Amino acid sequence: MKLTTICTSILMTGFMANAQQAAFTGKYPATKKVTQTDTYFGTTVQDPYRWLENDMASDTKQWVVEENKVTNDYLSKIPFRDAIKRRLTELWNYEKYSAPFKEGEYTYFYKNNGLQNQSVLYRQKGDAAPEVFLDPNKFSEDGTSSLQGISFTKDGSLAAYQVSEGGSDWRKVIVIDTKTGRKVDDTLMDVKFSGTSWYKNEGFYYSSYDKPKGSQLSEKTQIHKLYYHKLGTAQKDDKLVFGGDATPRRYIGGGVTEDENFLVISAANATYGNELYIQDLRVKNAPIVPIVTGFDYEQDVVYAEAGMLYIVTNQGAPNRKLIVTEASNPVPSNWKTIISEGRFPLSVSTCGRKIFAHYLEDAVTKVYQHSLDGTREREIVLPGLGTASGFGGKESEQETYYTYTSYVFPPTIFRYNVNSGASEVYKESGVKFDPKLYESKQVFYNSKDGEKIPMIITYKKGMALTGKNPTLLYGYGGFNVSLSPSFSVSNLVFMENGGVYAVANLRGGGEYGDKWHNAGTKMNKQNVFNDFIAAAEYLIKEKYTSKDYLAIAGGSNGGLLVGACMTQRPDLYKVCFPAVGVMDMLRYNKFTAGAGWSYDYGTAEDNKDMFDYLYKYSPVHNVRKQAYPATMVTTGDHDDRVVPAHSFKFAAALQANQTGKAPVLIRIETKAGHGAGKPTDMIIAEQADKWSFLLWNMGLGYKG
Repeated sequence: MKLTTICTSILMTGFMANAQQAAFTGKYPATKKVTQTDTYFGTTVQDPYRWLENDMASDTKQWVVEENKVTNDYLSKIPFRDAIKRRLTELWNYEKYSAPFKEGEYTYFYKNNGLQNQSVLYRQKGDAAPEVFLDPNKFSEDGTSSLQGISFTKDGSLAAYQVSEGGSDWRKVIVIDTKTGRKVDDTLMDVKFSGTSWYKNEGFYYSSYDKPKGSQLSEKTQIHKLYYHKLGTAQKDDKLVFGGDATPRRYIGGGVTEDENFLVISAANATYGNELYIQDLRVKNAPIVPIVTGFDYEQDVVYAEAGMLYIVTNQGAPNRKLIVTEASNPVPSNWKTIISEGRFPLSVSTCGRKIFAHYLEDAVTKVYQHSLDGTREREIVLPGLGTASGFGGKESEQETYYTYTSYVFPPTIFRYNVNSGASEVYKESGVKFDPKLYESKQVFYNSKDGEKIPMIITYKKGMALTGKNPTLLYGYGGFNVSLSPSFSVSNLVFMENGGVYAVANLRGGGEYGDKWHNAGTKMNKQNVFNDFIAAAEYLIKEKYTSKDYLAIAGGSNGGLLVGACMTQRPDLYKVCFPAVGVMDMLRYNKFTAGAGWSYDYGTAEDNKDMFDYLYKYSPVHNVRKQAYPATMVTTGDHDDRVVPAHSFKFAAALQANQTGKAPVLIRIETKAGHGAGKPTDMIIAEQADKWSFLLWNMGLGYKG
């Protein structure tokens, strides 16, 4: 152990904060209120902080400066904040690798030396030494520009990569010659929610919107468009392939099949349900032919070979099935099921002319290998109950890679032989962690309506159930997103200090397919909050913790979860962390990507019943004069997905109505967005502040 760590441990062991020390004794910024009302179905709604929606205005910028000063002043007084940051930095400092992938003559992989702000993309030819291919740390001086995707031509000679600046969802696309590294085309600007899919070596397909001047939406800026960019031509001359006035859709993606015979187009108006189209690229000016129209179901083309399309769909199969159909006549009446729907949700990857069926069984991964006719060949034996991702590659490849992790198993990369079924460790994690010291158990508890909800609880072995263990309960519960086990260095700092980390798999997620998802959408959304509240009550009942030692956290839709639960049950938690949350449920659809979330949420304009339902739980509109838990709202000033106005308005309302002594702070990261591409130093600082705030407000110290 380093001398500084030993000294810190001596100083902090036995240190105890108390409620008086943790109480907020400062002064919140004076946040002006304006007279602003909206009327929905005869109900007048006050919106006194509407001015904070304009994050470019000088008074909003000044408010951000003042709020950050209050937050920083409070955090700076926590005596063990620096010790936690040092420990996080120490644990974070190990080499991290991604699973490799092959393009042309090279094998590519991402590597971070330990504390680099952005991972570097390397490549390797045969047994030669790896070389740096792209170093995002050189994209900007402060490390806030990041590499957000790359695609290669079939022969690997050209690559198009995307750069995000300051965490924004708006990207620029740069094309390079992979042999020389030189740019070969003009840089494309203002690309959003898009991949790049090459057609031969001539050009590529990408999607974007007309960029708005601010965060407010108009009909025009909600329409996604699929373009084809031909190398050597100006972006303004790119061909509109799908979308625009003729076929207005909010989300459009286009991908060329591996054999380069077909363009497949997916189009949607919300985050659930999509249309599917196909265009034969072998025929000049071939029409775009619909496969599935309407938005009642989801379907995804995962493979194509010899004129056949392999499609994962939930038509007549809420947990998904895999079908095959002729590309010349791909309509549903011509579909043949080759992997039927099972008890658990299905997703599919392919490599070496094999199909890998991934199932989520009670939130943990099972993977099976199938032939192209659907015959199951074997189960891939995984190290334990955790999450396996990968198993993808080109049809000519005979080996693939996958990463396995769990709450007590650091990410480990395995190489898998498609023919023999043999797995071997390719890269072990270098993190300093002994899994034998920790345990992770899955429990099932009853929600308010009796539904059984799974939750995984992780902590140090031998921990006594005294009801006094600091506990962080995390959840999401939306958009068909599944929370499966994954290792976290940040959580390790908490658990080695006696903390309990619990993750509840709430309705609204995808853990049990469409039925589970839909049970947490629109006018079923309260189920999600009830599930989370019941998780907190279970942890207290079983004496893992008590309300004086319980914190809750969630981000984005999970930020909404925390906001709703803390306004409905402020008595149940000691500390709350709503991150980049959707907090104004009456106006969320008026900003950036918000209009596409209506499948999960509904909108206040739908009808009176939907308005009443949203108004009843919308966090911003349900803040009352009462004592709230210690709260640290977090957001980024460049978040153009869930605009920071949500967090601004929620924090302002909480500060104006807090009657207790617990702090209500907002931590606003500058040059940061919704989370993607955040530099390492920024992540470590944010996590150090989180754990410091949690322990300090629970009256606990940090033992180092």
